[in-house]
Amino acid sequence: MRRPAVSGPDVRRLAEATARTQVAALYRELGRRGMNAGSTGNVSFRLASGMVITASGSDAEDVTPDDLAIISPAGRMQGSATPSSEWHLHAGIYTAFPAARCVIHTHSDAATALACLNESLPPFHYMITGFGGDDVRCAPYVTFGTPELATLAVAAIRGRNACLLANHGMVVFGRDTKHALTQAVLLETLCRQYLMARAAGPVRLLTRAEMRAARARFKTYGPAKKSSAGT
Repeated sequence: MRRPAVSGPDVRRLAEATARTQVAALYRELGRRGMNAGSTGNVSFRLASGMVITASGSDAEDVTPDDLAIISPAGRMQGSATPSSEWHLHAGIYTAFPAARCVIHTHSDAATALACLNESLPPFHYMITGFGGDDVRCAPYVTFGTPELATLAVAAIRGRNACLLANHGMVVFGRDTKHALTQAVLLETLCRQYLMARAAGPVRLLTRAEMRAARARFKTYGPAKKSSAGT
């Protein structure tokens, strides 16, 4: 027996419900890991018509799927929840980077400390290649929650999937919530390691040739892919 066809509105409702559940869980996990404190930071997930995003003033400890906001790239709100003040930042990233499915913005300690030095994360470790380039740039400071911040962040992310925000924090995007979380945790870890190394003495930076070699090595890193031809 054929299953009843799922209509367009039903598909959209299911996608929204799934995104709400994933965003709420991710925001709680960021709080559990100490990546955000209280209502700092925000998380979103792309929808066909916009995004699901944490609401203004959300607390990571007790956020639920029903607490989240829906907003279009142009700023049209759906429902009563007020979206995070950083919705411009998220919308700008979704518009500029089609590969972005989930965006995380945090005020995590090490990334924020480096951002307050107004410095990029340089190629001190080969794992930086995981963000798409030889460094993680730092966008200049502008007031939070403004379209100007979104513009500067997009420019800093170009060719990458992350950047630091001067005197503010970090922002990363991923292909799904799991990937975005992995990237955010990695960036925080690398910022902490870099600051620790620099406090101990001069840091040797990897050359462009060494970073290219690392990128090439990563192409064959990890579990081998199964052949589609069978065995």
